[in-house]
Amino acid sequence: MLDKKEVEYELDKLIKIRDEFYKFLDNNIPKNENGSYDFKNNPKLCAKEIYDRFFKLDYQARKLRGFLVEAFEIEAE
Repeated sequence: MLDKKEVEYELDKLIKIRDEFYKFLDNNIPKNENGSYDFKNNPKLCAKEIYDRFFKLDYQARKLRGFLVEAFEIEAE
């Protein structure tokens, strides 16, 4: 079982990877006037598929992070 410091490290690592992924998208995919990614204008990169898959992973990671934080808060009481 991971201790609190290991969990914090892994969560920080996840956040760093997430930030790097969005930086990759920002550097490789143009944006529409409203600031959303313009997936239609990059035929060499299936950005929509990458984004859809990443979003599911990201959502689950953020959900897991909430559970872990709550668990540690309960443990600290």
